Amino acid sequence: MKKFIVSLVIIISGLFAADRIGGIGMNWVYEHTNDVLSPKLRYIHQEIYEDVVLMGASRCHHHYLPSILSKTLGMSVYNAGVGGSNNIFSHYMVLCHILARYTPKIICLEVMPTDYCQQTDTYNALSFFAPLFGYNEAADSVYQLAETYYQYHISHLYRYNAKVSSNLLGLVLNRQVGNDNGYIPLPKPNPFPKELATEETKNDIDSLKIRYIQRFVDLCHERRIKLIFTVSPKYTIVDSAHYHILKDIAKENGIPFLDYHTCRLYHDHAEYFKDSSHLWDEGARLFSQIFANDLKDTIEQGIRGNLLKYLLL
Repeated sequence: MKKFIVSLVIIISGLFAADRIGGIGMNWVYEHTNDVLSPKLRYIHQEIYEDVVLMGASRCHHHYLPSILSKTLGMSVYNAGVGGSNNIFSHYMVLCHILARYTPKIICLEVMPTDYCQQTDTYNALSFFAPLFGYNEAADSVYQLAETYYQYHISHLYRYNAKVSSNLLGLVLNRQVGNDNGYIPLPKPNPFPKELATEETKNDIDSLKIRYIQRFVDLCHERRIKLIFTVSPKYTIVDSAHYHILKDIAKENGIPFLDYHTCRLYHDHAEYFKDSSHLWDEGARLFSQIFANDLKDTIEQGIRGNLLKYLLL
């Protein structure tokens, strides 16, 4: 029995040491890799300072050029979109990390039906942010929903499990080529999308997601951040009520909603799209200029509205 206990202690100690040493090694890889995601996470956590921050999943990541927006707005802009972060839980975590060290003036959140509807893989993308575990209590609390909080708390090496191959590849290949302050262009497709598909409107509401959207909104309001919901173009046909749940939330909270999908922007230009959900670089550049002008008008309208309220007091 004594030998068994000694052997068990040695095995546990060895596993603990291997985990901690492996965690230190993978942290070094994470801090030095130039893969697609890690440099953005490092920047969000350690350096972000821009006046305007764009947030969302891959459609944000690939659709908004900060250089174009900055020129029109006369403000600094960063694209903090994270490809694959497919719902509000990921966006809420990113917001928590940003606000831990900095408060931007404006946040534009690219919203999708997955931000409120039910999913079978609701928490899969949260693992992307695990290298930041332990730095922000509010962000870390979301892992309790995914039931991975204690795994990340116990195992340092496990925090890097989701992007091991990508991080290692990023040590030898720079995947940040063409990076425009967080924007990474998609290449020209061959062929372009051929047909407009019809996209079904989702009404299967996930009440927990709705609560986290409201938490996101409340955090912005507490910090006096101007929050704007956006939907960039898609090469799919939807009815006018496609985003009605998100638009209702926006209306209740006084949030501008810029929707370029239901109005069918660029449906006569399949050559701007890489696939049914994403613009490639040429389309993104054209769209960014339209969005920049509309965003400027929205900001100025808000300033005029606030001034009018002040004068009427």
